[in-house]
Amino acid sequence: MQKQLLFLAAIVFSISIQAQDKLKGQIIDSESKKPLSAAHLLNLNSVVGTITNEDGLFNLIAKTNDTVLVSYLGYASIKLKVTNDLLKGNEVVISLEEKPEEVKEIVIKSTKLIGVLEVDVKQVPKDRFTRIHINGLPQTYEVGRPQKISSPIAKLLNPVDMVYNLFGSKPKQLKKLKKLKKEDDLRKMLAGKFDREVMMEYLEMDRAELNKLLSDCNYSEYFIKKASDLQIIEAVLNCYENYKAVKKGKIERNRTPERN
Repeated sequence: MQKQLLFLAAIVFSISIQAQDKLKGQIIDSESKKPLSAAHLLNLNSVVGTITNEDGLFNLIAKTNDTVLVSYLGYASIKLKVTNDLLKGNEVVISLEEKPEEVKEIVIKSTKLIGVLEVDVKQVPKDRFTRIHINGLPQTYEVGRPQKISSPIAKLLNPVDMVYNLFGSKPKQLKKLKKLKKEDDLRKMLAGKFDREVMMEYLEMDRAELNKLLSDCNYSEYFIKKASDLQIIEAVLNCYENYKAVKKGKIERNRTPERN
C-alpha cells in the first residue's frame, strides 16, 4: 500500500513539473531591434514575475493558456497568451512599440511669504491627507480617511462596494493582490511601475474607474497621480479592509436579538 502511494505521489509530482514549464525569450524594441533591459513580465494567472537582463533575456514559469503581461517604461504593453509551441524550448522574441510622448501644460502656483514665521505658516496650503515616510524606503505612503456610509442606498452607490463584491465573488483576485503586496520580488517590480495595468486587470476596471475608486477611498489627486503601482495596490487593499470592517460592524449592530 505504501509503495502504491509513493508511486502515485511520483506521478503527480512529474505531472506538476511538466505542467510548470518555462517561457524563454527576449524583449526588443520594434524599431531598432535593440534588447530592452529591465522590462517587466508578470504571469497574471500564477502571479509570478521576472525582469529581463542586460540582453533583454528572460525566463518565466508558465503553463499553457496562461496570460503574461509584458511592459516597459515608455512602451505600449502587451498581453501574451501562452501556447504549447512557446513551451517546447523555442525562444520567443517579443517586440514592444514606443509610446509617443505627450507634452502637458504645467501650472505652477506660488505661495507669497513675507519672512515672518507666524504669518507664513498660515499662508501655506494645508494638506488634509496624511503622508507617511518609512526610513529605508523611497516611497511615501498616504493614509486616506475612512468613509462614513450613512445608509444602505449610499452603500449601493459607493464604488468601493463594487470591489467588495468583486473580491467576495472572486476571492482568487484578492489572493493575487495580496501576493503582489507580500512577495519581495514582486514588490520591487511594482515599486518601479506607474501604469496601473496590473490593478486594472485584476479589478476589471479602466483607469477612470480606478481613479474614481481611489478618490472615493479618500486618497488625494496627488497620490493617485504620483503613487507607484505598489502603493496603489496597498491603498486599495487598505480601503477594502476598512470597508469590510465597517460593513461587518453595521451588520453586527443591525442584527435583531434572538428572543428566548
